[in-house]
Formats: sequence, C-alpha cells, structure tokens
Amino acid sequence: MAGLYVHIPFCSSRCVYCGFYSTTGLELRERYVDAVCKEISFRSENLEVGGERPQIGTVYLGGGTPSQLSTEQLKRILDSAYIYNKVENDAEVTIEMNPDDVNKETADALRKLPVNRISMGAQTFNDERLRFLHRRHNASQVKEAVETLRQAGFKNISIDLMYGFPNQTLEEWKTDIEKALELDVEHISTYCLMYEEGTALYKLLEQGKVAEIDEELERDMYYTLIETLESAGYEHYEISNFARKGYRSKHNSSYWRGVPYIGIGAAAHSFDIKTRSWNIADIRKYIEAMERGERLYEEELIDEETRYNDAITVALRTKEGLDLTTLPEDQRRYCIANAKRHIDAQLLKMADNHLALTKEGLFVSDMVMSDLMIV
Repeated sequence: MAGLYVHIPFCSSRCVYCGFYSTTGLELRERYVDAVCKEISFRSENLEVGGERPQIGTVYLGGGTPSQLSTEQLKRILDSAYIYNKVENDAEVTIEMNPDDVNKETADALRKLPVNRISMGAQTFNDERLRFLHRRHNASQVKEAVETLRQAGFKNISIDLMYGFPNQTLEEWKTDIEKALELDVEHISTYCLMYEEGTALYKLLEQGKVAEIDEELERDMYYTLIETLESAGYEHYEISNFARKGYRSKHNSSYWRGVPYIGIGAAAHSFDIKTRSWNIADIRKYIEAMERGERLYEEELIDEETRYNDAITVALRTKEGLDLTTLPEDQRRYCIANAKRHIDAQLLKMADNHLALTKEGLFVSDMVMSDLMIV
C-alpha cells in the first residue's frame, strides 16, 4: 500500500503565515500540469516497496491552491494517476480548495472526477483576521462553499481552523469553533498560528508589529477546542485533527503510520521505507527538467536511528500512539527508559504495548518527543 501526493504550488496571492513552497506565477500552470503528468508516468513505473509495485490507497492534491487549476487540468493529473498506478477502487481522493474557488460549475465538474474528499481552508470566521492573513475569501463564503459542495453530492468535507492570532481572546476562539460546528462537516484540522522564519508574518513579529499570544492562553484555547469538539461527537485522533466516526483522513493517517508515499511536483517529498527524497523547490527548474525527461531531487538513506526518531515524531501524534512491539529490542528499552519520567508526570501513558500522549502531554508534545529521540 502507498499514497500519492501531487503538489500544486500556485496561489493568486501568498498568505502571511505560509511556509510551504508556492508561486504566484499562474502563467506556468499548463506547462506545470504537463510536467506533473510526465513525472507521474515515469516515477510510478519505477515505484516499488518490498520488491513489488504497491497499490495506491490514497491520492492527495495539495498546495498551494489546487483549485487554481481548471477542472480540465485537474482531470489530466488524475487521469495520469489512474493510468500509471494501481489505484484502489475505493481510494480516498482529496483536493484542497479555497472557499472562494467553490461554485456550482466547479463542484459539479469535480464530482465527475474520482475526487471524493474536499479539504478547505476556512482558517477563521472573522473577516478582519482573514484580511490580516491575506486570505482571498470572507467568512460567509465558507458556509456558501460547504452548501454548494453538499448540493453537488460531496459527503466528506474537511475544514482547516487556525487560532492564536495576535490579540485574540478565548471567547473569540469559542465563537470560531461554534461557527465551524454549524457547518456540520466530517473533519476539522486545527493549527495554532505559527511564526515561521522566512514568512511575512515572521517579519511582522521581528518588526514588533505583532506579538505572539502567551502560553497559558494558547493552552486554554487548545483544551477548549478538544473539549468542545469531542462533546460535539468528533474523535480527537491526532494532535491537530478531529473526525466524525469513519472520516479520519486516510492519506494523512498513512503518513503517521509510516506508509510509503510518492510525491509529485516541485518541492514534493517521497518516502519508500529505505529512503526519503524531495524534488527541487523551484517551479521553473522543475518544469525544464521534466521537459528534458530528468528529475532534479535530493535523497537520503534512512538508517535505524532515523527510522526510530521518525516513528517517535509521527506515531506519538496519534490517538493510538507508538506500538512498542514494532521497535527492535534495544530501541524499545531506550524508549521505555526515557519515557518513564513522562509517564510519572502523566504526560505519557502506556497500555497494551502502546505508548501514547495524555491530554496534558499533547500540549507539550514537542518536548516529550524530543526526550525520547536518539541524538
């Protein structure tokens, strides 16, 4: 089993917080789609896991803003994915969309493609904060987009929510959660606003024009989120993700379980158990290389220590936690020894050979994970 990820880096404008590779060079879209289809053809033919060509269980079109492509361009990419891969009949096929890109014509056209899951960046229902983020949509368009997608027949919709804005209060965050619940979507992903170096938001922080919220307020916001969504029937199955029963993100869950995946497009990452590779983060160089029939990428071999550290940082994100029986004996002893003080502090719990974060441990997960890693 494996996943297929296609990076669509186009954005009409850049959000202040985004650290993902993207471009506003929309004139390159047609050449980029050609290049992506070409990469899918020759990468997929050589994709092997354990000496066999794997079934593709999930396909994910992420970005950037995939909905900046036309439905015909999206169809070409998905056609290539299905022609050159053994995609399962019931594969989860996700596309990320901006709310303002959703209209009846587009939604109906997507329903004719294999797409069966929509991931939409709502971020907040406060128009002032949406403008601060440089988002193109307004709050009312999120509700309209969900209604349009429902009318087109989509039964699996996810939205992204963000909290921790400068000067945001707990009550304002509660209002955003309530508005999200009114949409009655199947999945909600949530993130605290991050100040990543190199982003416009980080520059504002350096210039003293914005300030991060304090840790106590961030903790209150996170716990309020968990309690409210769980009370509304959502399963908190990963640090940042909540789902109705049966609607976990299969694609993202495969990352957390260490399932191999092939990444297509500029800056896309791939993983085949033994190696990790990443394409060049330059759209023009990527396109030109593909037109020559060449892939520009870097690669690293994954040794036993790296494999262990990867397991710590992905498996512990999940509700089920880390299955200790999957570790070699020496790594299992090391992990348990280093976990003891966090178990005593009730930040970790162990049951049935699984090590998992407690509710208190979720908020300080980075610290707990770093203590378990081999350095």
